Amino acid sequence: MNVFFEESGDFKVGSVLSQAGEAYQVEMASGKRNKVKAKDVMLQFDKPSPAELLEQAKAIAADVDLDFLWEVAGEEEFGFAELGAEYFGHAPTPAEAAGLILSLHSAPIYFHKKGRGRYKKAPEQTLKAALAGIEKKKQQAIIQGQYAEELKAGTLPASMQNIVNQLLFKPDKNTIEYKALEQAANEAHTTPARLMLSTGGIKSPKDLHMSKFLFENFPKGHGFPELPVPAAPAGLPLAAVEAFSIDDVTTTEIDDAFSVVHQPDGKVRVGIHIAAPGLGIKPDDAIDKIARGRMSTVYMPGDKITMLPDSIVDAFTLAEGKTCPALSLYALLDPADWSVISTETKAELVPIANNLRHNTLDELVNEETLASGEGDYPRKAELTLLWGWAQHLEAGRMVKREAFGLKPEQNNRVDFNFYVEDDVVTISRRKRGAPLDKIVAELMIFANSTWGKLMHDHGVPGIYRTQGQGVGGWAAKMQVRMMTQAAPHQGLGVDQYAWSTSPLRRYTDLVNQWQILACASHGVTAPMVAPFKHKDANLFAIVSAFDAAYAAYADFQSNMERYWCLRWLGQEDAKAVEAVVLKDEVLRLAEIPLIVRLPGMPAVARGAHVKLDILRWDEVDLTIETRLQEGSITLPAEPEPELDEEEAPADPAQPTEVDAEEAALASETVVTEPGPQ
Repeated sequence: MNVFFEESGDFKVGSVLSQAGEAYQVEMASGKRNKVKAKDVMLQFDKPSPAELLEQAKAIAADVDLDFLWEVAGEEEFGFAELGAEYFGHAPTPAEAAGLILSLHSAPIYFHKKGRGRYKKAPEQTLKAALAGIEKKKQQAIIQGQYAEELKAGTLPASMQNIVNQLLFKPDKNTIEYKALEQAANEAHTTPARLMLSTGGIKSPKDLHMSKFLFENFPKGHGFPELPVPAAPAGLPLAAVEAFSIDDVTTTEIDDAFSVVHQPDGKVRVGIHIAAPGLGIKPDDAIDKIARGRMSTVYMPGDKITMLPDSIVDAFTLAEGKTCPALSLYALLDPADWSVISTETKAELVPIANNLRHNTLDELVNEETLASGEGDYPRKAELTLLWGWAQHLEAGRMVKREAFGLKPEQNNRVDFNFYVEDDVVTISRRKRGAPLDKIVAELMIFANSTWGKLMHDHGVPGIYRTQGQGVGGWAAKMQVRMMTQAAPHQGLGVDQYAWSTSPLRRYTDLVNQWQILACASHGVTAPMVAPFKHKDANLFAIVSAFDAAYAAYADFQSNMERYWCLRWLGQEDAKAVEAVVLKDEVLRLAEIPLIVRLPGMPAVARGAHVKLDILRWDEVDLTIETRLQEGSITLPAEPEPELDEEEAPADPAQPTEVDAEEAALASETVVTEPGPQ
């Protein structure tokens, strides 16, 4: 005897070897033996053989007309044998009965299972809805297939043209478009992003990286609405100075400028003048909401997304030939020993005589020319004096760093500047700690530290950058944190450090400017009139949002710099390059700040120079593959200072204020900054 039975939702056949009570010992065609309960047996038969019956049943099931079967089924629950007699017009043979069971079981939209071998036909409306759904899915599958074929042929379907970013970066995986994109990518053995590049949905790898960043961080677009330009309050005093700024040639958000006035008694009054949008922008006004939504200007080689609209930047930037509203910090110095006799903070109008640019001055202003007095360039006397004070300020910070238990800073690392024009990139090396950089950096650190103390002394909260072991109750690891109360920044060697000198491009600095203005204008009553009070939840929210946005912007800048480094390799047709070993298998190319990993790199000292063959690179994945040239490892006469391990950099404008090398090692990307603003 043979049996047709159900097991785990599947139908099987076999020969009965024995029966014990309510169970059969059944041998399958494979020779395997199963114990089958009697209640699971649907049919018992002698002929044909189990294998033949199953084959015949499948053929019969394929020929069953489900619509007709549904018609002949009554409204009541039925057994398969009863329906078989109606459908076939006679008592079904074992093969017909088995085929009918397979049909009923495989058509749940027509027949609802009610028990072992028992069914009830679906209500008419339910069946129609289910059939319509199936038909819709068939049509969708046809359309999906057509889309997939178009994509593989290099054509972007019309229905995808306005949702490319959505499909790549935040897709609805239930849509036909996404399923078609995924299907086409799988069949073409590529990725959705590369497929979009091949169809023109994304024009270039650069646009891919840019689109992803904008989609995630500027989902409503990065343009600005039309807004009235606020004006500084009337009646600001006019400063009796000729101020000048020092910036890169591409800088438009000129936040800081300097002035030097010699006093009759031999003392010197140095002015640090910071653009003052805080005099016009008010907390919670329309412009403030835009700035708070962005938190910072976004930098990338060849472009930027400003925190404030151009019209407002133009109104407050410290542009040459204009008299600009500014928040000024004056330091009265004794040039004999560079001691600071007094400081004064005031809001005023400052005449800007010069916007000095690095590209015209870097070769003229260096340590040698400053020491010898050689050369002829604008503001020579003022720069010479500021250079002397900057060196004194740096030396004082180094003493403070040592008191914190840290090593002196290494200022002779190499920075890189990126310039992009018509999609051609120029990457130039620049030694960190050059005089113009150091003047700006040291005076900004002085201002940020002095104003941080001013807020603290007046009982006004601010946004501070702090770093140190155990500062603020952190763990022992040296970390940079943002806090709303004064605490040391041990890496910079100052007792407090509040970002306040870039209010046109960092929201934290704008917030601190409002607080500093309250201190300068209201003195002891500043805590009552300052926009933000102690333990202000709004201030904590700003700190949190700024940290998140600034980290995202820094990652994007690093990725774009890495992209342009790879583009540079193509421009230069680089086949072999020189690199310096940073740590273990991690190297940096000598001419550009491109970090590469070289698995299997022999163990050599940090700072060793090697030659690499460039095998390939990928501007989509931002990866590069290189090979070490045999016998190319050389050790320099002196280790490169930039490879020394540091606790913190001198440049207060570094995006994360951590050691640049360690940041690069962690992310395998390049991190640089537009300049020490």
